[in-house]
Amino acid sequence: MPDAKPKALIVGASRGLGLAMVEEYLSRGWDVVGTVRGNGRTGLHELKEKQGAALQIETVDIAEQGQIAALREKLAGQAFDLLFVNSGVANGPDEAVRNVSTDEFIRVMVTNALGPMRVIETLDDLVTPTGTIGVMSSGLGSVADNEDGGWEVYRGSKAALNTFMRSYAAEHRKGGRSMVIISPGWVRTDMGGPHATLDVSESIPRVVDVITAQSGKRGLSYLNYLGKTVRW
Repeated sequence: MPDAKPKALIVGASRGLGLAMVEEYLSRGWDVVGTVRGNGRTGLHELKEKQGAALQIETVDIAEQGQIAALREKLAGQAFDLLFVNSGVANGPDEAVRNVSTDEFIRVMVTNALGPMRVIETLDDLVTPTGTIGVMSSGLGSVADNEDGGWEVYRGSKAALNTFMRSYAAEHRKGGRSMVIISPGWVRTDMGGPHATLDVSESIPRVVDVITAQSGKRGLSYLNYLGKTVRW
């Protein structure tokens, strides 16, 4: 019998970096479950028409705790070599703590920090004992590298995500899984904007290379798309 294909669960895959990650893993021979939010047609659905059974689409809004639990039930019985949470939102770069609305602050923090960790805490038992758990963060989440300011709320949400991942890694230090926080660079997507320095095709294949290189390495790393360590 041939070896089973490796399998990835990528949360937040309707467009942009998440969709590109799904495409990259499929091109490398993986089976992939990708998630979208809501019932509208997305780029992931168009990819499904080309890929067939290798791609499974599920629905989850990571801001809704009940939907995360429902996704866990839907995926019961499946095992993943990689769980990667890409979901995230941005707010205006000049929208600082002094002027951001409470509702907007909550939206960014829940989507970028609380939601991803709830996904990991709820779904981690579906990851193989030597598999990989990862999140898409940002270089802006580095406290040590924050010398220019700007993007205050977004920075704070990604720094919170990084801190939560460190706590999670500390609690699971005896396990055999690799855990990785990824900074993909400034990429031209709907979120990154047209003036970003990298094309998706320059970032995501390298991101996947970095995740692959971490396979089998226990513990948590904070790395950019070139595999270089980002300062906490």
